[in-house]
Amino acid sequence: MPWDASFSQLKLFRDIASTRSVSKGAELSGVSQSAASQMLKSLEHAQGVKLLDSSTRPLAVTEPGRLYLDMCRDVLRRREAFQADLDQMLHEVEGTVRIASIYSVGVSEMSELEREFSMRQPGAKLSIEYLRPEKVYDAVVSDRVDIGLISYPEQTREVKVIDWRQEEMVVAASPDHELARRKSICVRELEGRDFIGFDEDLPIRQEIDRYLDERGVSVNVTLHFDNLQTLKEAVAETQAVSILPGRVLRNEVAMGRLAAIRIEAPGLYRPLGIIHRKKKHFHPAAQAFLDLLQQTAPGA
Repeated sequence: MPWDASFSQLKLFRDIASTRSVSKGAELSGVSQSAASQMLKSLEHAQGVKLLDSSTRPLAVTEPGRLYLDMCRDVLRRREAFQADLDQMLHEVEGTVRIASIYSVGVSEMSELEREFSMRQPGAKLSIEYLRPEKVYDAVVSDRVDIGLISYPEQTREVKVIDWRQEEMVVAASPDHELARRKSICVRELEGRDFIGFDEDLPIRQEIDRYLDERGVSVNVTLHFDNLQTLKEAVAETQAVSILPGRVLRNEVAMGRLAAIRIEAPGLYRPLGIIHRKKKHFHPAAQAFLDLLQQTAPGA
């Protein structure tokens, strides 16, 4: 007789199969690894088939497992849709909107969005995690968050992308740097200069490297970091320069801690996108925040 699973058990199997790890799936579902393992044994015994192949690392989903995973996703999506429709019917815009963002969107900008959202929807709140890009995708796919904010977004089989805005990239330098008094420079003037970059595995680093390579510009990368705040601090304290989104330098420029120099045409722009799980049914609070994000895009 087929095993009659609760919604929490369906979610647990989905999380384990999606992450291909019992421990990660258990963590996402908020249960112990031993409880998750016992659930899998009971489920496979009741169904009479192997759903996961534990002889490989990471776990492999068997063909019956894929069928069961599709069913889990479908049932959970329908439950989300029901709850969203019910909330809409009751005109309740309440609850928590879960967001995962790359570091370089900026705490200050998210604070402004949070204030505006609070005025529009006083019964709702934001829960924000700052993560590396790949972790933002993981959080969206595993449904740990409702919305992800990412640079150089890529649509996948499980992730939908909404274009948000294009941010102009500028040369960042300390106020006493020889370039600091310039309003704009040709990118070729960076040839041979000490340069502070992002870690090599980050999309923004790869795009900056491509831009410089195409223009025959070679810089001397002295330091590299995985987050924008540390990178800005390093630029402010050294005679090295960097290329960063101009928008995220506003506070430092206003305080006189950094200078932002425009790059003469052709310039470089960083695309930002909003991502969410495909076929995601947003509860009213999440939909309200998504609407707010899209309304702020033209002013970028």
